[in-house]
Amino acid sequence: MQQLKKTYTLQEAIKKLEHYCAYQERCHKEVRQKLVTMHMIPEAIDTVIVHLLQHNFLNEERFAKTFVRGKFRIKKWGRRRLTLELKKKDISKANINEAFREINDAEYIEVFNDLAEKKANSMTEPNKLKKKKKLVDFLLYRGWESHLVYDKANELFK
Repeated sequence: MQQLKKTYTLQEAIKKLEHYCAYQERCHKEVRQKLVTMHMIPEAIDTVIVHLLQHNFLNEERFAKTFVRGKFRIKKWGRRRLTLELKKKDISKANINEAFREINDAEYIEVFNDLAEKKANSMTEPNKLKKKKKLVDFLLYRGWESHLVYDKANELFK
């Protein structure tokens, strides 16, 4: 038995994608992937994306700013991880730099220090060197700059 693929008219696809973008900020890559999974032809994909851009449903700069704010405040990611994740989503260097203006340096350092101290205090590892390595790995994975990470680890485990 053949599985029938649901097909969409251009208007249906536009409505569906307007809702998709209104629900949560999206980047061009996510929208394009969504349209491909809907089995839209390349010309239709371009038409829908142009429509979304013209009607401000899709805005890469706004997406980058929202992404950076959210991941920094909620997941406590550092600049390196944020840059990497945005590059995976094909966000331009200019938009990435613009998005980083959302985080002021004082807040950045404060969040980093809180995160490092909280993690260091919660670790039960008795060996000081292993504890230090675990803290360093934890912070580097979250994308904090290595100079910050090593300075903090040395400060906390003298």
